[in-house]
Amino acid sequence: MKKLLLSSAVALSLLGTQAMALEPNATSKAVSASAVVKAKKDAKAHKKEVKIVKEAVESVSLVAQVIAQLDANKKDDAIKTLEKAIGKIEVVLSNPKAPKLIPIDSKILVQQFVGNAETVETAVIEAEALMTKGRVQDARKIVCGLADEIDFSTINLPLATYPAALKEAAKYLHDNKPQKARAVLAETLNTFVNITTVTPLGILEAQSLIDAASKIAKSNKKLALSHLAQAKAALKKAKALGYTSSSDTTYKMLNDEISKVEKEVKGKNKAGKMFEELKEKLKEFKEKALKTFKK
Repeated sequence: MKKLLLSSAVALSLLGTQAMALEPNATSKAVSASAVVKAKKDAKAHKKEVKIVKEAVESVSLVAQVIAQLDANKKDDAIKTLEKAIGKIEVVLSNPKAPKLIPIDSKILVQQFVGNAETVETAVIEAEALMTKGRVQDARKIVCGLADEIDFSTINLPLATYPAALKEAAKYLHDNKPQKARAVLAETLNTFVNITTVTPLGILEAQSLIDAASKIAKSNKKLALSHLAQAKAALKKAKALGYTSSSDTTYKMLNDEISKVEKEVKGKNKAGKMFEELKEKLKEFKEKALKTFKK
């Protein structure tokens, strides 16, 4: 968990804000926390589902071995190892359904922001003030903490370039040009595609809270309203942190929809259909808020 780093003056000024954030019903807080726990479990389950191709992983290891052998002036051994690496990759390529990118590793990073929308806004003001004074690194410490997300990354082997590079290196070795072969292999080892999908935790929390509220709206009106208030706060925090969505639905629209549900729960309390529509809009908003980065 990354914690926000602020100046002592700002940190003290936020104590009141943090205390106020703890006032809503403890059950609502527990629902928010469980949403984060579930997100972590889902990410771990997805990690297990990522099919790591054994032959591809072994070929990468063999390429590193070839470089070590070349550094030790063991050219003959390097040729044999490289031929073995090429064979491993060809096993993978022999499958007509072989993907363009083969995952060789995956990882999960959770960055949970401790605070609310007001905390974010105060931190941004502090960072901007530091930047104007040229204190870039101090501002950086604050900005780096402004994240509330779960990142799922896969490191992939690009099949389109990797086999050709290994064969080129083999040719250089047979032509007695070990330095050129080593250069090709070293570059190849750094030729991977890292794909990361970022999911804002605040939106997941809002989903969980609204779902929980819909189940108890008739039996426990007070708790349902607490859940809805916390859902608003979670979305407000996500917005303050700059998490955007390509959905036609906006944060303001979601906030307005939650307000309508709150009003209905307080009144005749026939919000069943309204809850379903709200959950559907939030689901679409979340799906289009996911950001995928490739590098």
